[in-house]
Amino acid sequence: MKVREKTKVTNLLKRKITDKTAILSVIGLGYVGLPLVVEKAKSGYKVIGIDIQQKRVDMVNDGINYIGDIVDDDLKELVDKNMIEASTDYSVLSKADCVMICVPTPLDRHQQPDTSYIEQSTRDISKYLRRGMLIVLESTTYPGTTEEVIKPILEATGLKCGEDFFLAFSPERVDPGNKQYNIKNTPKIVGGVTENCTELAALLYEKFLQGSIHKVSSPAVAEIEKILENTFRNINISVINEMTILCEKMGIDIWEVIEAAKTKPYGFMPFYPGPGIGGHCIPIDPYYLTWKAREYNYHTKLIEVAGEINNYMPQYVVERIMKILNKYSKPINGSKVLLIGATYKKDIDDLRESPSLKIIDYLRKEKAVVEYNDPYVSEFTHNGIKYKSKDLTEEFLKSVDITVIVTDHSCYEYQYIVENSKIVFDTRNVTKDIKVNRERIYKL
Repeated sequence: MKVREKTKVTNLLKRKITDKTAILSVIGLGYVGLPLVVEKAKSGYKVIGIDIQQKRVDMVNDGINYIGDIVDDDLKELVDKNMIEASTDYSVLSKADCVMICVPTPLDRHQQPDTSYIEQSTRDISKYLRRGMLIVLESTTYPGTTEEVIKPILEATGLKCGEDFFLAFSPERVDPGNKQYNIKNTPKIVGGVTENCTELAALLYEKFLQGSIHKVSSPAVAEIEKILENTFRNINISVINEMTILCEKMGIDIWEVIEAAKTKPYGFMPFYPGPGIGGHCIPIDPYYLTWKAREYNYHTKLIEVAGEINNYMPQYVVERIMKILNKYSKPINGSKVLLIGATYKKDIDDLRESPSLKIIDYLRKEKAVVEYNDPYVSEFTHNGIKYKSKDLTEEFLKSVDITVIVTDHSCYEYQYIVENSKIVFDTRNVTKDIKVNRERIYKL
């Protein structure tokens, strides 16, 4: 393509983005995609959401919110104003100028990246790809995905990246339940295949986000940056979890140790132990890098050991439950165990990779009777067994042999739980200020 023609294509899209006449599309209407749809529409863009789940699409088109970080009225109002629509039909991409891919990137049973959702979405986009379109991948993945997987599929149409269409990677930074930082005000990383790809993607984010935009030299830099963020957390959590196990054996309170360490004004960042890590990021993303490293004949030992430690924590929790019950001459077999909280973190409704599920598995293996309460999850099915959240009545709390605080939801009345439970095992240190029944409270 001649330089003048190339500039014309770039400038046309730039003008559409700037004056907000560009039609935007988001593929994947989950925890990342739907908030993105809403923020774009709130800023004045027409947005089309695409998802393979008909139920999600119907809910969006009816203005019904199913994501905790979105204000219900915002979605309804934007749908009523015809700023948002959703479909399961990829042909709606024929109207789109900019497309963002926000689909799952799980690991398979061999702990290897499964990019099938990205690949299928890209193939679907390629059917409607035309000159002047911008494609941005937000799904967390291994470094090289944008240029090694997405770009060849799109260029198989005969269109050239950086001239006919534009391609970039900008990692999602969604922290469900975070009241301070959200999609709108969290700094954004953008790396395009070419310089104009980067500039166009950065311009788009500038037009609907308030956070700063940090441009990097390539998609690979942006891809590995996201993995660094989550690997950093994963490894530091594993250090604290290992210290927790050791401190318990030594009769030392790990929580007191952390509070003491926090007094150092430099060189220390507090991380906290827990019953295990969950969600779709921290337990999963480091393994993308581990897998990619093999291509370069490099073994990421630290990442893998950190994963082993964190993956052990649910089992360790059950071992501690057994040890506590034994102090009361109570075998785990047949004991009634109540889990307080089921989601992987506080104040959200997400069960993905939650340590509570693994704790349930280990408890059932020991033939314990497992019950749970979670105000955010009324029921769920795990390994073919249906569980229903139990009401925390005095009678019920007193009927269980041990109450285990797994998720520290803000809405719980922990003093009430302690006062009415026979034994409490607190994996989150939320009972630290409760004075009553201290002899019946055990900490991680």
